[in-house]
Amino acid sequence: MEEKKIKDILQKQMTTEYQLYDLAELFKVFGDSTRIKILSALLSGERNVGDLAEELNLTQTACSHQLRVLKNNKLVRSRRDGKAIYYSLSDDHVKAILEIGMEHILE
Repeated sequence: MEEKKIKDILQKQMTTEYQLYDLAELFKVFGDSTRIKILSALLSGERNVGDLAEELNLTQTACSHQLRVLKNNKLVRSRRDGKAIYYSLSDDHVKAILEIGMEHILE
């Protein structure tokens, strides 16, 4: 019984360590101003790569690269319409993170 208790404690600590690592990785994604600009632009609705690149004065290659990073971290989602791919925020959590971050720096 004691061995199971120790194993359970170690498992909880490992889970917490993995969660903390994942959280740190998520915040690293927010550490790039280009990605923040893209997320901010998507607050008002979905856009395709060309529109985002033009709006943010980026090359389509640079914009696509940053969108891939955001998508891999589940911050944006995409949908295909013919040849065009449209991007939007994944969910309201992303919007909330941006809003809370902005509130914090404006205090």
